[in-house]
Amino acid sequence: MRDLIPYLKLYRKHWFGLTLGMLLGLATLLAAMSLLTLSGWFIAASAVAGLTIARETFNYMLPGAGVRGFSMARTAGRWGERVVSHNATFKLLADLRLFFFRKLIPLIPGRQANLRDADLLNRLIADVDAMDHVYLRLVSPLIIGIIGILAITGFLAWFDLTIGLTLGGILLMLMLSQPVIFYRLGKRNGEQLTLAKANYRVKLLDWIQGHAELLLFNAEDRYYRAALNEQEALLNAQRKMANLTGLANAILMAATGWTLVLITWLAADGINGQGPDPFIAMVAFATMASFELMMPVAGAFQYLGQTLTSARRLNEIIEATPDTPFDPNGYAATVQGAVDIQDISYTYCGSDKPVLKHLSLSIQQGEKVALLGRTGCGKSTLLQLLTRNWDPQQGQILLDNQPLPRWQEATLRSAITVVSQRVDVFNGSLRENLLLAKPAGTDEEFKAVLIQVGLDSLLEGQALDTWLGEGGRQISGGERRRIGIARALLHNAPILLMDEPTEGLDRRTEQQIMSLLLTHAKHKTVLFITHRLVGLEQMDQICLMDEGEIIEQGKHADLLAQNGRYSELWQRI
Repeated sequence: MRDLIPYLKLYRKHWFGLTLGMLLGLATLLAAMSLLTLSGWFIAASAVAGLTIARETFNYMLPGAGVRGFSMARTAGRWGERVVSHNATFKLLADLRLFFFRKLIPLIPGRQANLRDADLLNRLIADVDAMDHVYLRLVSPLIIGIIGILAITGFLAWFDLTIGLTLGGILLMLMLSQPVIFYRLGKRNGEQLTLAKANYRVKLLDWIQGHAELLLFNAEDRYYRAALNEQEALLNAQRKMANLTGLANAILMAATGWTLVLITWLAADGINGQGPDPFIAMVAFATMASFELMMPVAGAFQYLGQTLTSARRLNEIIEATPDTPFDPNGYAATVQGAVDIQDISYTYCGSDKPVLKHLSLSIQQGEKVALLGRTGCGKSTLLQLLTRNWDPQQGQILLDNQPLPRWQEATLRSAITVVSQRVDVFNGSLRENLLLAKPAGTDEEFKAVLIQVGLDSLLEGQALDTWLGEGGRQISGGERRRIGIARALLHNAPILLMDEPTEGLDRRTEQQIMSLLLTHAKHKTVLFITHRLVGLEQMDQICLMDEGEIIEQGKHADLLAQNGRYSELWQRI
C-alpha cells in the first residue's frame, strides 16, 4: 500500500471536489435505503389499514410524499455524485499526468531512455487511469459503506436492538472479510492484467508503426501473430477478472438472501414484542436495501492488485533520479559562447570500453571548430555532453568559465542551438513544428527561413498549415533535414552545434546549406561534427578524432602540411 502514498498526497489539491462527491454519494445511498425501507413499510401499512377500521384514519399523504421525495433525492444525488466525483477525479488524473511527465522529462536521455515508447505511453495513459480506482473504488466506497452501516444499524436498533446489532454485525463482517478475500483472489490476476495491457500495446504499436518495413521483409505475419498472442493473454486476464466479479456478486446475493431470512425470522413475532405489524416489512426491506452499500466493496479490492502494479510502474519513473540534475537556482547570465573541455572521459552504462578518453578542447567565443572522424569515434557523444544530456565521469566542461552543472537549464537551453543527425518532426502543421524553435515567431519569419533553406515548395497550397504527419511521413528525408536547419536558424543562439547537418542532402544542396549556416553563425561559436570533408577550409580549428581521442588538431592548411591522417583523408577526395 506504500506505493499509493504519492498519489494520496495529490488528493489534497482536489479535497473539496472529492469530499463533496463523497457526501453526495453518501446522501444518495441513504436516500436509496430510505426509499426502499419506507416503501416496504408503506405498502404493508396500507394493506393492514385497508383490512381494518384504521383505513379512515391512516395518513397516506406523508408516506407518499416521503417516497416521492426520497426517489427524487436518489436520482438527483446520483447525478450530482457522478458529475462532481468524476470531474474531480478527471482533474486529479490530469494533474497526475502532468506530474508524471515533468518527472519523466529530466530522465531522457538517460537510463530510462531504454524504455519502449509504447511502454511509456502505456504508463502515461493506462497506468495513470488505474489510479482513479484509489478514490472511486477504494476510498469513497469504504468510507460511505462504514457510515452507511452505522446509519442502518442505528436506525433499526431504535426499533429493535437485537435486529439492529445483528444486521450491523453481518454487514461489518462482510465489509471486513470481502476486501481481504477478493484482494488475495485478484492480486495476481490484477498484476497480469496490467502487464498484459502494456505488452499488448507494445506489440500492437510495433506492428502498426513498422508495417511498411515488415511487409518489405516478409515479417508482417510474425509480428501480427505476436500481437494476437498478447491480445489473447489480455482477454484471458480480463476473463478471469470478470469471473471474480461474478463470484463476488454471487456471494453478495447469497449473503443478502440468508441475511433476509435470518432478520425476518428474528422479526417474525413482531418488533420489540409488539406482535406482527407493518414494521416487519420495514425491517425486511431495510435489510435488502442495506446490501446496496456492499456492492462496490468486493470489486474495489478485486482490482487493487492492478492498481498497485500500475502505481509501482509509475513510481519507477517518478522516484527515479535524473542522471543530470539541474539546479533551479543555478547560474544564469547572458552566455558569450566560450567552451572549455577539460580532460573528460565517458563510458556508456553497461559498457567497459570508454567512448571518450581524456579529451581536452578549448573553443573561444566566436570560434569555428570542426570535429572530424569516422563513425563511432565519439563525436556525437561529445555533443550530448556539451548539451548536458549526460555528464562526463571524469573531467569537466566549462561554459564562460562556469561548469555546466552550475547553469540553470533554461539558460543553457536558450544558449545552444543543435542541428542533430535525427530531426524529430511532430504530427502537426509546418507552423507548429517551427514554433518549437521560436514560440513568438511570425508567419513572415517562418516563410523567410523556409525559403532560405530551399523549402519553397512547402509554401505552396496550404503553406504553413501543411500537415506533416507522424514523424514527417508527408515529406522526404531531405526536407525533414532542412526543417531541422530552419529551426536552428530561428533559434538564433550564441552557440551552434552541428552533427552531420547535411547528411542525406545532394552535393549542391549541401554546399548551399553549409554556406547558409556559416553566414548565419558568423559571430557565433560553432562546433561542426562531421565525417565528410565539406566546408573545413572555413574552420578556425579542425580536430581529427579516433577511438575517443583527438589525434590531430590545427588549421586546414597546417594539417595538410603535416602529411598526417588528415592529409591522407583529403587526398582521397
